[in-house]
Amino acid sequence: MALTNISLRFKFPPLKSSSSSTFNTTRKPSSVVCSKPDGGKVANDDGGAKPRKKLSEQSSWEVKDSEGKDYLYRLGAESDNVNIAVGARSGMIDDVFIGDFLGKDSDIVFDYRQKATRSFEHLQGDYYIAPSFLDKVAVHIVKNYLAPSLNIKIPLILGIWGGKGQGKTFQTELIFKTMGVEPVIMSAGELESDRAGEPGRLIRDRYRTASQVIQNQGKMSVLMINDIDAGLGRFGETQMTVNNQIVVGTLMNLADNPTRVSVGQEWREADIVNRVPLIVTGNDFSTLYAPLIREGRMEKFYWQPTREDIVNIVSRMYEKDGISRKDVISIVDKFPNQALDFYGALRSRTYDRSILKWVDEAGGMETLGKILLRRKKTKEVPQFTPPEQTVEALLESGYSLINEQKLIMETKLSREYMKNMDD
Repeated sequence: MALTNISLRFKFPPLKSSSSSTFNTTRKPSSVVCSKPDGGKVANDDGGAKPRKKLSEQSSWEVKDSEGKDYLYRLGAESDNVNIAVGARSGMIDDVFIGDFLGKDSDIVFDYRQKATRSFEHLQGDYYIAPSFLDKVAVHIVKNYLAPSLNIKIPLILGIWGGKGQGKTFQTELIFKTMGVEPVIMSAGELESDRAGEPGRLIRDRYRTASQVIQNQGKMSVLMINDIDAGLGRFGETQMTVNNQIVVGTLMNLADNPTRVSVGQEWREADIVNRVPLIVTGNDFSTLYAPLIREGRMEKFYWQPTREDIVNIVSRMYEKDGISRKDVISIVDKFPNQALDFYGALRSRTYDRSILKWVDEAGGMETLGKILLRRKKTKEVPQFTPPEQTVEALLESGYSLINEQKLIMETKLSREYMKNMDD
């Protein structure tokens, strides 16, 4: 006897009765009864005269497009690679749920379980945000969220550029925490790959992730790319790669079409997304492709903290150490023309002697492995007592850092090792 073919997507082979079977009972063709939303029944029989009805009127999985292709077909065609290292894979779940149609290691929802957004619970304490920096970033974010109701051309990208170590990224993260923004953050190291087109696809994926944060969580989100000129800048005789060109083209397309972003090769309704503000940081935007940074696509903001900004930021940094604002001013005046990260390095350098003393008290260099890594859970690491910060100790650390900077700039051992580098 033949069983009726039960079909959603696959065809099951007919079951043939065995002549040697011990059961002689005559079997009738079986049927599948499914409930409809209105309480009715849909019966499959083997007549084949009636067209197959949908399992549910509310389901779009069986809806076919103009070419007769359903959702699963389109999903597979638009996915770059459904084979992944984790998720629903052989050996991890029951073998009955693992087939060869999508591969042994298939899990189409794996990407949606990954948390790509950034939170800032680690930023504890009272930090200073420069008013000019806050105004520029806040206005850019608000303008982009109000874009549908404003009758003006609003650049999607805000480019924050300036000297090294001036706190561009840190100030931005402080603003995100203050405004309750949950951003998606990328770095220049993700703008290159051994596979052509992968970085451009990654940017579109991250942009769509930020859009999902807005839609699903009801939070503001931003896509941020740090040190973009390190990944896309042209320095001297550096070579422009295919991925560099694709990333530049992707960013330009996002700036021109911020609400329609596709990660596949075909457009679909789900490609209509929320507009997401985009913020990039860098040191020298003159190395970037000129049409990318033109007016209308990118709004530029040069960040050079004033003396007052530096004093306020450093004062908050040293406030918990008991260093007064007057002492901070004297330290800043002793080391002019230094970036903000220099004053953070001063405080870090003062810990060196105290750490060496802690090592000696813990048993010396030979026992550090047991103490720091291979200790038992019941034992605790010997308590470290932070040093008392004084102006004299900070100045001593500052002079040491200045001497190291001079040695690097004056010695230039590369010229000694490569005699013909200037030829």
